[in-house]
Amino acid sequence: MALNFCNNNSLSAITALPSGISGGGLNLISTQTISSPTASVSFTSGINSTYKEYIFKFINIHCSADDDDFRYNFSIDGGSNYNAIKTTTIFYALHREDGADSELAYEASSDIAQGTGYQRFCAGGLMSGDNDHSLSGTLHLFDPSNTTFVKHFMTNTNHNNKSDYSINTRSAGYANTTSAINAVDFKVESNTIDSGVIKLYGVS
Repeated sequence: MALNFCNNNSLSAITALPSGISGGGLNLISTQTISSPTASVSFTSGINSTYKEYIFKFINIHCSADDDDFRYNFSIDGGSNYNAIKTTTIFYALHREDGADSELAYEASSDIAQGTGYQRFCAGGLMSGDNDHSLSGTLHLFDPSNTTFVKHFMTNTNHNNKSDYSINTRSAGYANTTSAINAVDFKVESNTIDSGVIKLYGVS
């Protein structure tokens, strides 16, 4: 079998990718900046058949009080209802600021089995309302306009709780519908989102 070698090792000499090779780029669709207290943030446009994967990025989501929970849900009717039937799984790793405690665990009380409620981002401890605490992370939604398969999603977030833990939470699952998902809603359970940024990207 013949081996092919690249003789030009200079990356600066590459001016374009060959046709047929995807750049795998993130294409910013919309940004919502939260500058005053709000109960929820909805994305009701831009989620369509243009891309096979969409990514939401959360940057410093700050809640108004301790022991609140950031959550998400999907819509198949443009945002009139956020009640997609979901089956999910969720686990977390945590570490206390003073190094006195750490843990890795599955949190069965926070998963959903064919339910329509909002899935939580935070496991292992709820969000802190301290002025310097927040939540950041991502939600990946795959092929939401497909009308053959259920819709898979995954999240990865990190937040602080009031006991000064850093808590990394991973959730994943599928919306058990073959209808197109075309809107996504984010909210806290009890109080308000005081500040933060949420960006929606399409992956090319």
